[in-house]
Amino acid sequence: MLKCRGLELSYGRADQATFATEKGKLMNAVELGVFANRLSAVCDEMGAVLKRSAFSPNIKDRLDFSCAVFSKAGELAAQAAHIPVHLGSMAYAMQQIVESVQWLPGDMVVVNDPFLGGTHLPDVTIITPVFINNQLAAFVANRAHHANIGAATPGSMPVSSRLEEEGEVIPPTKIYQQGNLVKPVFSRLAKSDQVEQAGDFYAQISACQLGSERLMALLSHYGLDTFDSLLQSLNDYGERLARQTIQQIPDGTYCFDDVMDDDGQGNSDIVINMSLHIRGDSVQVDFTGTAQQVAGNINCPLSVTAAAVYYGFRCLMPDVTPACAGSFKPIQLQAPLGSLVNAQRPAAVAAGNVETSSRIVDVVLGALAKAIPERIPAASQGTMNNIAMGWPAEGSRPGWDYYETIAGGMGASQAGPGLTAVHSHMTNTLNTPVESLEMHYPLRIKRYAIRYGSGGQGKNPGGDGVVREFEFLQPTQVTLLTERRVNEPWGVAAGGNGMAGLNGLNYRDIGGKCSFIAKPGDVLTINTPGGGGYGNGVRIPQVLRT
Repeated sequence: MLKCRGLELSYGRADQATFATEKGKLMNAVELGVFANRLSAVCDEMGAVLKRSAFSPNIKDRLDFSCAVFSKAGELAAQAAHIPVHLGSMAYAMQQIVESVQWLPGDMVVVNDPFLGGTHLPDVTIITPVFINNQLAAFVANRAHHANIGAATPGSMPVSSRLEEEGEVIPPTKIYQQGNLVKPVFSRLAKSDQVEQAGDFYAQISACQLGSERLMALLSHYGLDTFDSLLQSLNDYGERLARQTIQQIPDGTYCFDDVMDDDGQGNSDIVINMSLHIRGDSVQVDFTGTAQQVAGNINCPLSVTAAAVYYGFRCLMPDVTPACAGSFKPIQLQAPLGSLVNAQRPAAVAAGNVETSSRIVDVVLGALAKAIPERIPAASQGTMNNIAMGWPAEGSRPGWDYYETIAGGMGASQAGPGLTAVHSHMTNTLNTPVESLEMHYPLRIKRYAIRYGSGGQGKNPGGDGVVREFEFLQPTQVTLLTERRVNEPWGVAAGGNGMAGLNGLNYRDIGGKCSFIAKPGDVLTINTPGGGGYGNGVRIPQVLRT
């Protein structure tokens, strides 16, 4: 057995240990492993540059960004371990972006349109083509969350009913053209009164420049033909591992449905229905029966739905599975046009990326739990607990925008209890440290603690959520987009449900989705959901020692 950091291959027959290139040269497993890890290292280094040069806590502290490498055709070649919803959606839709632009050396394209491969408007993507000997060879890209993308409410996560209310929609637009900054585009996006925003855009540009340099060095080392052949071998290997994983699931059709609490516009218990059709080494994921797109902003473009589905199956694959297009090839997706999970313009989508994507993961795992219950955990908190806040500039006082997601409980499994106070599934961000939050914004954190007893009971209990309490020091406009405030995260194998979340202003319930203006001295309390329990058993409550 040969093990590399990114690959594990068995030596037996010669065809298991070698990979043929277009020119007939045999590439062994060690060389392929080195290649895969060099590609991943490009993504890791891009992420390090982005983190260290960004201005906003959203990127430098919460790490709400992702970096990836794509083939010249727009197929995913490598990614860092960043945000699943970012990278899965880029993997699904990058090809149509590549085909829509005339690429030249030194170009960079900026885009955030959810219906052209984006997620929601605050997630802005910058894409850079990489040329060698005047031939297009590959792309590097990063996607980062901007707290101000021009929405009417601070934080650019409004309780909206149309896409245009959520901020500026950016179609694929060149922000660099043949090595020169396109100043009108940059100035429009990086507003002059927002130092953080300009700094974050420069950080994204710098990360792409670094990634381009590293990838050019890799291309110079291998040559374009060998590079393309290695990418094909990597995709073939990823596909084999994916098919082996799916083949371990018993053939059959497995159905599951769950609901969204509400859309913020008066609609409640909005159904997501899904059927998994497992046939040999492939799977069809069918969302027929899911509710139609709604007035509120919990709608998903198909790219976000694909990201959630890919993530659910990627969790079953071996750790060594390369993050490439081949790994998703055996997964086919069917979602009715105009449904909640395949919404059409001009549907509002701000919360679809964060809340509905989380529920899609619950539905995928719920269906898989019927097929392979010993491998699937109970539902995790099922929400990102989105808080957007800020205040416009007044006189000499600068305006500010802030956005964060809050951790909760993970679902338990046969292997053990769920984790407590963690970000789970489609979000892979960190918390914003109290010190950073209070240093940057007119806020005080009064309480930040584990919400003991919120995890579901069971032989293995679900993880507990958290309590995060904000005191406002200045007038602040606040928007909450949260889920699992009505419908609890479910348990598995007779395990109990996790406790639903609860939002309060001055200790009075304000519901899951709302917008309000807080006065100085007001207190916002967010109690996040716990994870579901696993197995029939009684949980002994934990005691908070004082």
